[in-house]
Amino acid sequence: MNLAYIPSPSTGVIHLGPIPLRGYAFCIIIGVFVAVWLGNKRWIARGGKPGTVADIAVWAVPFGLIGGRLYHVITDYQLYFVEGRNWVDAFKIWEGGLGIWGAIALGAVGAWIGCRLRGIPLPAWADALAPGIALAQAFGRWGNWFNQELYGRATDLPWAVKISEGPNRVAGTYHPTFLYESLWCLGVAALVIWADRRFKLGHGRAFALYVAAYCLGRGWIEYMRVDEAHHVLGLRLNVWTAIVVFILAVVYFVLSAKLRPGREEVVEPDRGPTASDPEAKDEVKGADADAPAVTETKSPQPKTVTEDSRTEDSEPKAEAKTGNEPADAVKTDAEAPEATKNL
Repeated sequence: MNLAYIPSPSTGVIHLGPIPLRGYAFCIIIGVFVAVWLGNKRWIARGGKPGTVADIAVWAVPFGLIGGRLYHVITDYQLYFVEGRNWVDAFKIWEGGLGIWGAIALGAVGAWIGCRLRGIPLPAWADALAPGIALAQAFGRWGNWFNQELYGRATDLPWAVKISEGPNRVAGTYHPTFLYESLWCLGVAALVIWADRRFKLGHGRAFALYVAAYCLGRGWIEYMRVDEAHHVLGLRLNVWTAIVVFILAVVYFVLSAKLRPGREEVVEPDRGPTASDPEAKDEVKGADADAPAVTETKSPQPKTVTEDSRTEDSEPKAEAKTGNEPADAVKTDAEAPEATKNL
């Protein structure tokens, strides 16, 4: 008999009147806020502007949620589209079921759109957000604890999680794979932050390191799970996905280091005033209007010297003061040096 274990919550939702507060959604929301907060601090440290990370996250997060759900529904279609199942459940995201592979892939599409609109490089933004994504996953995995899902094989270890009887699950104590992955993601975040400070990673290499490190842990954690999944050559589909993505991340890291060493010097160039900043535009227009006058005042007048001219350097000033006098009169004065001396 196992006397020590991690208890599971009796319910994954708390109702405040008619409003349901679901633990799964709450963990995801916390993760998103932490990722944006840390990403913003790292982006500013890289020379970016405050708020840019949040602006791009407005694009990345919805795309990521859609991608994560699509990956889960496609790879676990038997849960929704076979006889005895209700296909409407595929839209019930609050009941769990987000594939990180689809979330990252489609979230990157949304981030690319946001970066294009802001005129900044996607790899630099991804580097700033990389450890924050790992932290978001660490928080998000606790949503599986609220839903009593994604646990491993049966065990009597003191840190086993106790699962109650329910749909598609048998009561007992199991390996808390959600906890293993949460702790692994915390370690991945720490690794990326350390490596980025130590080696000045740039051009997407901090993000590639996050992907590779996460896949390394996800492979053995996924191998422990006992929930229903498709198998290819004896391995769960997500294990193969982790292997393929790990290889791609390592290849990108190596090639990027050779082709584009160092770190971006400018991650968010100043694009000048925009249509949403009318005051700045007016200042620029005012400066442009004054520019010709300043240029005309400071521009030197061309000086023509002829072979017969013996005018001294101070004489152009006199010519400016007596601009109404005929040119011959000025020339006559120049030709009479003795009279000028007597004066």
